[in-house]
Amino acid sequence: MITRRKLLKNLSAVPVVGGLVGTGMVSACEFNKTDPGAGTEEATRNFFEELGVTPVINAGVTMTFLSGSLMRPEVMAAINSTAHDFANMYQLQDKVGEKIAEMLNVEAAMVTSGAACAMVLGTAATITGMDLKKRRQLPDLPDPRPEVIMQKSHRYVFDQAIPTAGARIVEVDGAEEMEAAINENTVMALYFNAASGPILHEEFVAIAKRHNIPTFIDAAADVPPKENLFKFQKIGFDLITFSGGKMIRGPQSAGLLFGRKDLIEAAKFNHSPHEAPIGRPMKVNKEEIFGMYAALKAYLELDHEKEWQDWLDRIERIKTKITTIETVSGETHVSPGPANAFPSMLVSWDQEKVKMSPKEVSDALKAENPSIVTNIRRGRDGAEDRLSVGVVLLKPEQVDYVAERLAAVLSKAV
Repeated sequence: MITRRKLLKNLSAVPVVGGLVGTGMVSACEFNKTDPGAGTEEATRNFFEELGVTPVINAGVTMTFLSGSLMRPEVMAAINSTAHDFANMYQLQDKVGEKIAEMLNVEAAMVTSGAACAMVLGTAATITGMDLKKRRQLPDLPDPRPEVIMQKSHRYVFDQAIPTAGARIVEVDGAEEMEAAINENTVMALYFNAASGPILHEEFVAIAKRHNIPTFIDAAADVPPKENLFKFQKIGFDLITFSGGKMIRGPQSAGLLFGRKDLIEAAKFNHSPHEAPIGRPMKVNKEEIFGMYAALKAYLELDHEKEWQDWLDRIERIKTKITTIETVSGETHVSPGPANAFPSMLVSWDQEKVKMSPKEVSDALKAENPSIVTNIRRGRDGAEDRLSVGVVLLKPEQVDYVAERLAAVLSKAV
């Protein structure tokens, strides 16, 4: 049985590879072999404990406030093997971008500091092109301001990236309004893939192309399935972004921007290591660029069917443990997506028998050390419905531990 003490030890044994120790995939010693000067003190130092930070078991979804997801062993190896030498950042971004473009079958690509950064850079690219004077003016551009068209139903918190780059968002509702809204100030049309709306992908792109307006799609959290990485360039979007630190499992502060070559070159022109463009504060270090390349390569080569079956098996293991408690049931639920389109388990029970609400169970698990974070599923009326237990972000040894702790909390309420 995995005990709390063993789990805590495995969660945070090493500062660099703490997310991988204890998984059976990689060990701290294997990484230290690459650096003859690595000492044993760093290999055993517990930074979580030293700083009083509670380690988290993510039985939910990929959320930035929970540090995204855990990096793949290939990513950690890339980071560790490249941390000891300098690199010309212009050359590195170009070379990695070329390889990523080859993998994704697009004209060009670059690594950004997340999908939000990609939105700023993509917007900036459509405004400035390779014009140094315009680049220096961002975001304080003279009137009339550049305009970016969005469907009203696609407005969301992250579209703040658009005015950050100096543009104004113009809302439209339907194809007719989109056609009418395009004018000499329009620089881009932005599509939020997780939203619904009257204008679907193909029509949105077709309208923009008729007016020679670049299109950008934000699909940050929209893998799996792997096919989404190729879907949107086939439809005709000029710029596409995905988060690197979600299910691709690259560095949390990295992302991908890819598409039309002239726009990617303009995006790089607005980014670090150039001095003082709008993207300078959003720099990506060399280890993250190497790591993002390794993450994408590993993700594309992954046996996704096997991984999916492993997730389903995890749900069954947890379900077997908790359904021994009277009235408790577990149901496999696959999110329809496009964001977080993977399986999780919805847990329900008769609260007359198990005298806790889903939120109370979730709060109890969250208060533990290590903290176990789950989600609450709500009904159409907004009331608590069921407890949602995610399995895709668990390390192998955490599956049974989560099952045991969930069963223990539920049993106490009987």
